[in-house]
Amino acid sequence: MNHRMNSLGQPVGARLEGWTACPRPPRDVMAGRYCRLEPLDPDRHAAGLHAANSEDRDGRVWTYLSYGPFNTLADYVAWMRRDCLGDDPLFHAVIERATGVATGVASYLRIVPAVGVIEVGHINYAPPLQRSRAATEAMYLMMRRVFDELGYRRYEWKCDALNAGSRAAAARLGFRFEGVFRQATLYKGRNRDTAWFAVTDGDWPALKARFERWLDPANFDGDGGQRESLSGLALAD
Repeated sequence: MNHRMNSLGQPVGARLEGWTACPRPPRDVMAGRYCRLEPLDPDRHAAGLHAANSEDRDGRVWTYLSYGPFNTLADYVAWMRRDCLGDDPLFHAVIERATGVATGVASYLRIVPAVGVIEVGHINYAPPLQRSRAATEAMYLMMRRVFDELGYRRYEWKCDALNAGSRAAAARLGFRFEGVFRQATLYKGRNRDTAWFAVTDGDWPALKARFERWLDPANFDGDGGQRESLSGLALAD
């Protein structure tokens, strides 16, 4: 158990010797084999993202987000300029290397450097990005920055408890389910119970190895099918 006893015989948390606050995430590009992530720029990314999002004919990708869908590019750009250019949340565009086109968005948010806690959210993958190697690699690159580059202790994922797709994605990516906060917030005129997931720095080394094994080109056959699934690799360890 990760605690010790104080002089009164009471259990207290383990002491973090030499702990110092973490840096805030930089605006540097994160580059991988299948994608790169750049700080969101409406002038460079909005048109490609809006076109890719338009392939989602019934607007399913927006159901569990507090904004959208955006009927016009002008509306999408206006939202980006109003809400997406700050440092928290720090939005990134996901750009597939094969096409050079932005087809997804993800952000760091609720950044607390003093205690080493940070969250990933505002994840919105257009149909061309969904279920791709680039989609998984983007999450790996963001996690790698948090733990390897910046030294954070905890990386959080939160979603509407009814969002089965997001909950499955969190589990596949190695986040551990920690519970549901009932009536946590409201959005789009609806109640939201929020499901919490997290990865800690202690989880990261084994999880990093699993990501790298899955992302290795040797894990894919000539038709692009995976030889081993990411969740299967997790269960095998």
